[in-house]
Amino acid sequence: MPVLDREPSKDLGGGDGLSKLPLPSLKDTLDMYLRCMKHLLTEEQFNKTQNIVKQFGAPGGVGERLQSKLEERRKNKANWVYDYWLNDMYLNNRLALPVNSSPAMVFPQQNFRAPIDSLRFAAHLISGVLEYKTLLDGRALPVDYARGQLAGTPLCMEQYYRLFTSYRLPGPERDTLVAQESSVMPEPEHIIVACKNQFFVLDVVINFRRLNERDLLTQLEKIVKMADSEEEQLPPIGLLTSDGRTEWAESRSVLMRESTNRDSLDMIERCLCLVCLDDASGPELSDTTRAMLMLHGGGVAKNGGNRWYDKPMQFVVGADEMQNLVRAASVSELPAPRRLRWKCTPEIHKLLACSADKLQRLVRNLDMNVHKFYDYGKEFIKKQKMSPDAYIQVALQLAYYRCHGRPVSTYESASIRRFQEGRVDNIRSATPEALAFVKAMTDGMLSTKKMEMLRGAITAQTKYTILAITGMAIDNHLLGLREIAHELKIEKPEIFKDEAYLISNQFILSTSQVPTTVEMFCCYGPVVPNGYGACYNPQSDHILFSVSSFHESPQTCSAEFVKCLVQGLLDMRDLCNKCNCGSNPTEQRKEKHTQTETNWQNKMQRPSDLTKNPQTLPQVLVKTADQTTVEAQTQTSSQGEAQGLKNGSKS
Repeated sequence: MPVLDREPSKDLGGGDGLSKLPLPSLKDTLDMYLRCMKHLLTEEQFNKTQNIVKQFGAPGGVGERLQSKLEERRKNKANWVYDYWLNDMYLNNRLALPVNSSPAMVFPQQNFRAPIDSLRFAAHLISGVLEYKTLLDGRALPVDYARGQLAGTPLCMEQYYRLFTSYRLPGPERDTLVAQESSVMPEPEHIIVACKNQFFVLDVVINFRRLNERDLLTQLEKIVKMADSEEEQLPPIGLLTSDGRTEWAESRSVLMRESTNRDSLDMIERCLCLVCLDDASGPELSDTTRAMLMLHGGGVAKNGGNRWYDKPMQFVVGADEMQNLVRAASVSELPAPRRLRWKCTPEIHKLLACSADKLQRLVRNLDMNVHKFYDYGKEFIKKQKMSPDAYIQVALQLAYYRCHGRPVSTYESASIRRFQEGRVDNIRSATPEALAFVKAMTDGMLSTKKMEMLRGAITAQTKYTILAITGMAIDNHLLGLREIAHELKIEKPEIFKDEAYLISNQFILSTSQVPTTVEMFCCYGPVVPNGYGACYNPQSDHILFSVSSFHESPQTCSAEFVKCLVQGLLDMRDLCNKCNCGSNPTEQRKEKHTQTETNWQNKMQRPSDLTKNPQTLPQVLVKTADQTTVEAQTQTSSQGEAQGLKNGSKS
């Protein structure tokens, strides 16, 4: 039986009454592991794995010993898996943060009517951030409640309270998540503004008074003017943060030799957040281009150095050209913002050149395709009495199978915030039932049989989703067993050296639902060289998809994947209409925006027609350093839906 804790804790960081994360039984996890892997392995591989799993789970064996130690750990910690998960998912990862780890939320595009408008919006944004920070400081944020499956459950809020007080410090072997919770150090009262690859300290509290929007605008104008001063421009040090984590840790130690650099690093690492004022990138940007600019800044030639990737919250405001600004009248004479100074030796210049080259390779390698599927949305799916998330996950399985002719390990992030300090676990969407359905869609099977298999696939997906969000999935448990063995300094059990375990954690399809109420989308890169990152936002009558892969992989192509995804969604709709008499096809959105006419050879989607859906939000783009702070709220709601991010990643 799983280990459960029915006693709620006293203070759960914004969710009184939350239980501890349960610990599934060893037998349940091992049985489910075999079920999840059987159809992804050859018969020979599976037979070997079956024997290894049987030995691991045998009475009195190593599995029972590790399970017992995990049970002890669960009694002594608020969340038995949190530290293991954080290290494995993020801090141990040595890959560069842009594309590989950091997701971005891309807000609706708005063309500012005048150059000053982008700064006005940035001032408004900063003011909103400060208001939000006041709520956090008073621990007054309303509690989130789950939606979707098992709706109405209160969720842990602790991650929100770390949004503006944490920093990802690079290390030679493992990064450190630094939380500024010291009562000795004063609360940070400044943000860092990045403009033209320069960094400026913007004090948001002066003489014990928080700056209002007008004063913030005045300060931003000063920063833009200072950034334009070519004789004072310094090298783009931010590029170093785009490097691999070990390389950045080494570069940082070189920077730290100089006191000037130490002071500048300290100001950045202790700031509330970054606001990046990007140079203009063109009047008509497609969603695909905007997504790429947010993930890597466009490289050295554009805004790649106008970032500091270690900070959990970066707000990126794209702008028109910002010359000849009209001064806004200030209500008070404020001290000018301070430019951060860097003392750059020839060694640092060499490190910068190396980081710049690697970022350019990453820029060239990313194959991104943002697609708006207009033929139908979640309302049609609900009319079929199906879960929209489960339906789209099955469609993703169909798309991959049609592209590549086989199923692969798939990661779908699932929130476990129903529990103390809960973050995420994995919904393994590549179910045997999904494989049966996608195979049926490729042969001449009767429609009624295909429909039966579709419902079976969606039922299996929904069941696993409920397992995951209630803390009973297998990935966190297997991770815990592996890590407790490492802590006990016993030889790594055979189950974790087995080829099947390696295959199970190669998430070639990494997916996440990030639903919002406005027309925006989340994007991130693949988590393996030959994989896809697929994020989606189901709206009432359309679905937003962002699909990524790497050009260097001969096996993947984002445009082809999207083509198969669109065709699969259309085929699934036709199947539902054919088999469900209660569904009236005429009620569905007319194919006015049909995507079947898209030129699939063109990997850049045409600019979206925003005049049909006017938005009130300007072009502001949220960027996080990684997902150590926020994850996708699959099956949940979020206070700020724009903050619900999670890149399905290595487990």
